[in-house]
Amino acid sequence: MKVSVVVCTYTMDRYEVFTEAVESVLSQTYEPIEVVLVVDGNEEVYDRVRADFGGEENVIVHNNDENRGISYSRTKGAELASGEIVAFIDDDGVAEEDWIENLVEVYEETDAIAVGGDVRPNWMGEKPDFFPEEFYWLVGCVEPGFAEDGEEVRNTYGSNISYKREKFLAVGGYDPNTGRKGDKHLQAHEAPVGIRLLEEFGKGMVFVEDAVVEHTLFEYRGEFPWLVQRSFWQGYSKRVLDLLYPDAPDDKGDYLQWLLTDRVPRRLEGLVRSPSVAAVLQLVAIGVFTGAVGLGYLYAITTSGVVEKANA
Repeated sequence: MKVSVVVCTYTMDRYEVFTEAVESVLSQTYEPIEVVLVVDGNEEVYDRVRADFGGEENVIVHNNDENRGISYSRTKGAELASGEIVAFIDDDGVAEEDWIENLVEVYEETDAIAVGGDVRPNWMGEKPDFFPEEFYWLVGCVEPGFAEDGEEVRNTYGSNISYKREKFLAVGGYDPNTGRKGDKHLQAHEAPVGIRLLEEFGKGMVFVEDAVVEHTLFEYRGEFPWLVQRSFWQGYSKRVLDLLYPDAPDDKGDYLQWLLTDRVPRRLEGLVRSPSVAAVLQLVAIGVFTGAVGLGYLYAITTSGVVEKANA
């Protein structure tokens, strides 16, 4: 079973971590692997990628004609690929050497059409005392209680996700209306693919906890104002997703219920037993981040033409 791994990048500012991501893919224990490197409309980066990796066996290097965004780039990578399975890792992710091996095992032993794994945080600085693990999803990492090993979910996070390539392309790949594009804030481009796979084939994505990618978290991702802004745009993006896919299953209520009825009470009990400044700060952060997500969602509701703006 041949696997094609797509890695997309767009700026020289991320080139060092992009190189680590590519090297981690080239070092996988599984064979055969094809690596597809997609540069999003940056000639300087493209020339550097060709010089560094263009001579490697089973490596394809492509440059978009202009900046098209992560969703277009990933779908383009899948179109260029030749593997039965197409896997994606972010340009700031580092895969453990048995990452692909553990993903493929599920495809070989089940009738899965999509498989994703664990994304763990790799902080470049100190993890902020105020940052609650319940909001790891804000920085693209798996939060506690996300799923059991082998459980079917709608989708995992974008730095550790794979599909049967034909099925992925059959539902149109990633929706270019969603996902990062330059400085635009729209998030959650993995969800629409999961929704369309469920609609078309009646299957979700299998979560495998032993297929691990570490997500490099630059210091700015631990800054409180950045996280509040990120929360706001996550809420905005969730509203856009509701507009684009109004009939799709909705997990926002389940997460909020889990947060308010399970995690917050546990934290309050822990605070009573063992008071600490960090525990107080994390409870405050949970409240602020939750409020910011809600404000982003409400802002999208009150903004006319939100989907048209997403497409612009």
